[in-house]
Amino acid sequence: MSQFDSIHSVKNNFAKNNPTYLKGMFGTTEVMPLWIADMDFEIAKPIQEALQKLVTRNIYAYEFNTGDVFKAISDWNFKRHQLVLNPKSFVQVSGVLTGIGVLIRELSKKGDSIMVQTPVYHQFFKVIESAGRKVVRNKLKVIDGRYEMDFEDIERKFKTLNIKSMILCNPHNPVGRVWSKEELQKLVNLANEYNVTIISDEIHSDIVYLASKFNSIASINNNENHIAVIGSPAKTFGMQSISNGYLYISNDNFKKQVKTTVESLYLDHGNILSANATIAAYTKGEKWLDDLLVYLETTMNWIENYVQKELPEVVMYKPEGTYQVWLDFSRLKLSDKALKHVIVNQAKLALTPGDWFEGSHTQFMRMNIASPLSKIKQAFNQLKQALSDGIDCSFNEEESTENCCSC
Repeated sequence: MSQFDSIHSVKNNFAKNNPTYLKGMFGTTEVMPLWIADMDFEIAKPIQEALQKLVTRNIYAYEFNTGDVFKAISDWNFKRHQLVLNPKSFVQVSGVLTGIGVLIRELSKKGDSIMVQTPVYHQFFKVIESAGRKVVRNKLKVIDGRYEMDFEDIERKFKTLNIKSMILCNPHNPVGRVWSKEELQKLVNLANEYNVTIISDEIHSDIVYLASKFNSIASINNNENHIAVIGSPAKTFGMQSISNGYLYISNDNFKKQVKTTVESLYLDHGNILSANATIAAYTKGEKWLDDLLVYLETTMNWIENYVQKELPEVVMYKPEGTYQVWLDFSRLKLSDKALKHVIVNQAKLALTPGDWFEGSHTQFMRMNIASPLSKIKQAFNQLKQALSDGIDCSFNEEESTENCCSC
């Protein structure tokens, strides 16, 4: 039995189970929550031990060790991705989205345009628009069942829309692409030509499967004007509620500019729990991560086989990275409201609605698979049964209403 097979029944206040969130988004609390991008697994023992050591000492005076944290991140990326990073080129922030928000404000002014590649992590829209900037969409193309960048559209919009910056998601959430070195080089070349700065969100960089290889924007030729949001150990090690974010800025002048802003707002003040957990993760967590990736890939392969055999009208985009699976239900020929009713009220699953990632993707949903395989199997069996049963008699499309989401 794998350590990742354990199902924990301890009561908690996690967002995924929060009754207010579930009721507000799905209209019911009677659903299996597979919507939010975090794990149902216990964190690695070395991280547990590092936290326990701090908790039991009972003294929490001022303590700073960002230098050790930056070295741990640099050493990890060299060993894991053959990526050479200068520990002095990091800026710590309180979270990845905080860092992206700061960068947008430093790189542009109100009214400027920022590009994203849709469908994409929905918080990118908020972080851009709340800063008074405009979102420009570069829609990913599906070619032979695989999402790819539309470089012609990128160049046309770089040329005509006064775009100051672009948020890249690598690996991409929700479609699961891990961008190749050739794709990234082509993107960097275009960005350099039109004076656009790429902000690369690489928070899922360690969740990459055997057939793919992660390439950071920091490894691409002529990358000096672009920024890698190296992210945090949050996604890799299941530390969403206790981790900081890290920016890697190789341009020394711009790094100083960003660091000055971050320090002036006191956004670089992490805490020793986060710092020591991060160091433990990156120095002692590799075996745990290797085991996790094997487990996730086994789960993903099971899903692929199940969908092909038991749910042929559902299209699964097999991820190259992340622990999210992007599902297309459009072949079922259900209305948007009917589809949501079947998934939520009949299959009793809470999946992330596709229109969060792009308004037109109402027939898509994202499923988080970082759960025990037995739970994932149960979810797909519930889905199969619901689709086999068809729309139940309680559904009235004219009376049904859309639930709102505020989180």
